[in-house]
Amino acid sequence: METLREILDAAARGVFPPADGRTTIVPQACPRDAGVLSFTAHSVVFTDEDPQWVRAALRATDCYELAATLNARFLTAFMDRTGRRTDTVDAMVVGSPLTGRPAVRLTEIDDPDHPRVISSRRRRDEVRVWAADGGVLVLGRGIAGRLEAAVEVDAEVRHRGLGRALVTAARQLAGGEPVWAQISPGNARSMRAFQAAGYVPVGAEALLTAH
Repeated sequence: METLREILDAAARGVFPPADGRTTIVPQACPRDAGVLSFTAHSVVFTDEDPQWVRAALRATDCYELAATLNARFLTAFMDRTGRRTDTVDAMVVGSPLTGRPAVRLTEIDDPDHPRVISSRRRRDEVRVWAADGGVLVLGRGIAGRLEAAVEVDAEVRHRGLGRALVTAARQLAGGEPVWAQISPGNARSMRAFQAAGYVPVGAEALLTAH
């Protein structure tokens, strides 16, 4: 059986699970993270719960089979079963590493009390934060240890390309590995910035975290 990290690494290379309408169930990579990854006509549920319970809960959604893993009924049952919570279903995008120096000037923040560091550490390990003039870039290890990026751009400097510059910089600071991001599908501004910086969509995910 492939591990969760192996599935993600393959997806970053453009190699996806077979589009066979099935659901693969794999163990969690760490106690913190459980959830669902949805690719084209194939889903992956990562959990330490009994796989038989997962399949029974999916059947109980009474919806189109390919949509079951991200159906509200299944996610609610999953949260109730595990005592976890989720905020939203996100789009998954990934960018290959880049060489060269960032075009935007960045200063690494070594402050464990910084609000962005505090919020990122709730869902990531090895968090690093860089400040730019009008924005913040975060890199950290999230689901199965993959490298994840998040950015913030101050309202007064939006629409000037800073978001795109920051997420491009993430690919240059990645040390030779892919960079992932989780984006709410309704956040069109963020989605456009990541796509303009060369990130490509690979699927959707619902991350369940402990309270």
